[in-house]
Parts: sequence; C-alpha cells; structure tokens
Amino acid sequence: MAAPARALTPATLGAWLVKASGAAPSTREHLRAGFAGVDSWCARPTYRTDLVAAGQPVLLWVSGSEPGLPAGIHARGQTTGPARDGVMPVVLVPLDQPLLRSELVGHPDLAALEVLRMPAGSNPSYVTPEQLAVLVGMCEGLSRPA
Repeated sequence: MAAPARALTPATLGAWLVKASGAAPSTREHLRAGFAGVDSWCARPTYRTDLVAAGQPVLLWVSGSEPGLPAGIHARGQTTGPARDGVMPVVLVPLDQPLLRSELVGHPDLAALEVLRMPAGSNPSYVTPEQLAVLVGMCEGLSRPA
C-alpha cells in the first residue's frame, strides 16, 4: 500500500506558523521583551518537524481574544536549526503592527490558511509560499529580516 500524500513538503512550505495563547502570561512577557532570550518553540514531533531546517521563515500566531492582544500574527523570524525532541529552534522579533485574524478571515487567497481552518491544531502549522506572499503584501513587516 502506498503512503498517503503529505500536506506539507519542502516545495509547499512558505513559512512555519507557531502558536501561542494570548491568555498565557508568558506570551505577553515574550511580546513585551521583544522575544529576548527566546531561542526555541515547542513543536509536536511529526513528519512536519522532520522538515525543519535552519533559515526557514517562522510566523508567530497569538490565539484567543484577550483584551489588548487580539488573535493574529504578532511576530516573525526564522528557524536556526533542525527540530529535535519536540523543540524547534527559532529567533523571533515582534511586528510593529500585528496582522490580525479579523484582517485575514474572508480574504479569498487565505481561505485555506491552516490556522484559520484548524485553529486548535498543534505546533507547527504552516503557510504555503502563495499564502506567505499574500501575507507579506498585507504586512510589510513580514518581509524584514529577523
């Protein structure tokens, strides 16, 4: 029996998308500190984490509806090495202005964005190259180097 086709391959990866809860005090502290001292993110070991390599783009999605911290993309960065033992090495920097969920929902080119279709999915999620291009067009800060 042939192995099922994977949703994600190196060719279909535009960026990793890791998630954090807006209700978690650590999320607010990381944002306040500009992610100083953050050098990794928890990731569920799957075939996806086997694809992690240094230099890949990373987006940070904050979930929830906390006052002053709406759901959306709040940081960008890149991987700094392969994922191991449920840990994805990253460097992150906050966006000047987050790209909010409310701006993404209903966008015709982002209807298949995994974090919108399956918000409770585990880390890491992903963004396709085409979706990443749309996101960069909506938020210039996503294209700046980490």
